Amino acid sequence: MSTTETIRIYDAAEGRRSVLARRAVGDVAVTPAVAAGIERVFGRPLTPDQAVVTILDDVRQRGDAAVREWTHRIDGVDVADFQVPTERLQAAYAALTPDLRQALHVSIERVRAFHARQPLHSWIDWSPGGGALGQIVRPLERVGVYAPGGTAPYPSTLIMSAVPAQVAGVPHVVVVSPPGRDGWPSPLVLAAAHACGVETVYRIGGAQSIAALAYGSASVPRVDKIVGPGNIFVVLAKRHVFGIVDIDGLPGPTETLVVADDSADPALVAADLLAQAEHDPLASAILITPSRRLAEAVQAQVGAQMESLSRAGIIAESLRSQGGIVVCTDLDEAIDLANDYAAEHLCLHLAEPWQWVGRVKNAGGVFLGEHSYEALGDYVIGPSHVTPTLGTARFASPLTVRDFTKIISLFALSPSEAQAIGAAAHTLAQAEGLTAHAAAVARRLGDGTK
Repeated sequence: MSTTETIRIYDAAEGRRSVLARRAVGDVAVTPAVAAGIERVFGRPLTPDQAVVTILDDVRQRGDAAVREWTHRIDGVDVADFQVPTERLQAAYAALTPDLRQALHVSIERVRAFHARQPLHSWIDWSPGGGALGQIVRPLERVGVYAPGGTAPYPSTLIMSAVPAQVAGVPHVVVVSPPGRDGWPSPLVLAAAHACGVETVYRIGGAQSIAALAYGSASVPRVDKIVGPGNIFVVLAKRHVFGIVDIDGLPGPTETLVVADDSADPALVAADLLAQAEHDPLASAILITPSRRLAEAVQAQVGAQMESLSRAGIIAESLRSQGGIVVCTDLDEAIDLANDYAAEHLCLHLAEPWQWVGRVKNAGGVFLGEHSYEALGDYVIGPSHVTPTLGTARFASPLTVRDFTKIISLFALSPSEAQAIGAAAHTLAQAEGLTAHAAAVARRLGDGTK
């Protein structure tokens, strides 16, 4: 890439080998700064996974004392009481400007309304003989939401995670968020918690907070599920505790894939790519287009617009290492490439986007046209922005109310129904060599089978 290029242009073959190539969570490159930080905290070189396992094991054994120690070593603050007082949540909310307070409520109301429309009900099918089969849907009891701190606070992530859980009927939604240098999470995160009606916020973050939520401690009761994105240490910690608790997935760095044709406005396409790249140096912002003219125009717009942005350094690193523009043959190939990539966010800047929706197989969310842009989806459209990354949209879904429920199967057969299917069960049990199963069936059949 030349010094004048802010984002590189590839042909389709080059794109497949580079920016469109996928990697797993554990394969994310560790920057020299992260490696140096690990050595500083642990006193020896470790991989991120080794560092996470060390913290998880310590918190499981020592509870609160370990959480305090790792918070001090990693975040540089001493935390005596983990829970943020209700008064501080209220004060953070009260300190917001009226416009910001209103914006939070617009987001909350739209997210709540969208998730309230999702089907969520138990059902029972009664048979003529008086028996019944069905499913009982129950909300989880306790859910932990991770609200990142890091280079920017994300009150929007708290809303996108906590509100669907509330709609599902979860009675206890708690939030963990790393403390800043003053010992408290971002006031914006605290205000968002109060606006959502979340009363329990713990000022802990990183792998130690995931361990506390998963294993429980004197101060932090264990939860049933942990949701919300975080850095590589949070994601690896979630992977390790899965099975002890449920998780929403293993979110990697955020990503947007734009498919655009000649009708697209280069300035708007560039703006959407830049909005994604500013999240993180590992964020992916990619354009696929059959138009070389558009590719070059977007490349120029990215350079021009980036100069005035506050996070230009992060954007430049993201575009250099993870971003790109792929010029393909036609829109059919563009959609094929998009399906193979399985993006978290797929934006269709096309003259007739609805004509192509039926071709989309893999995406966390599809944004149709220049007015349905991804930055709106991050905040106020309604669907949760906690969506699958790293190609997991091939099999995973965005966060919904279903993620906060469990299904209990209901069995209530009448005597005649049990009699009618018993012989088949008896035959299958015998075929498997499970004679106790077969005997349990035979004792009900009363036909000499036993």
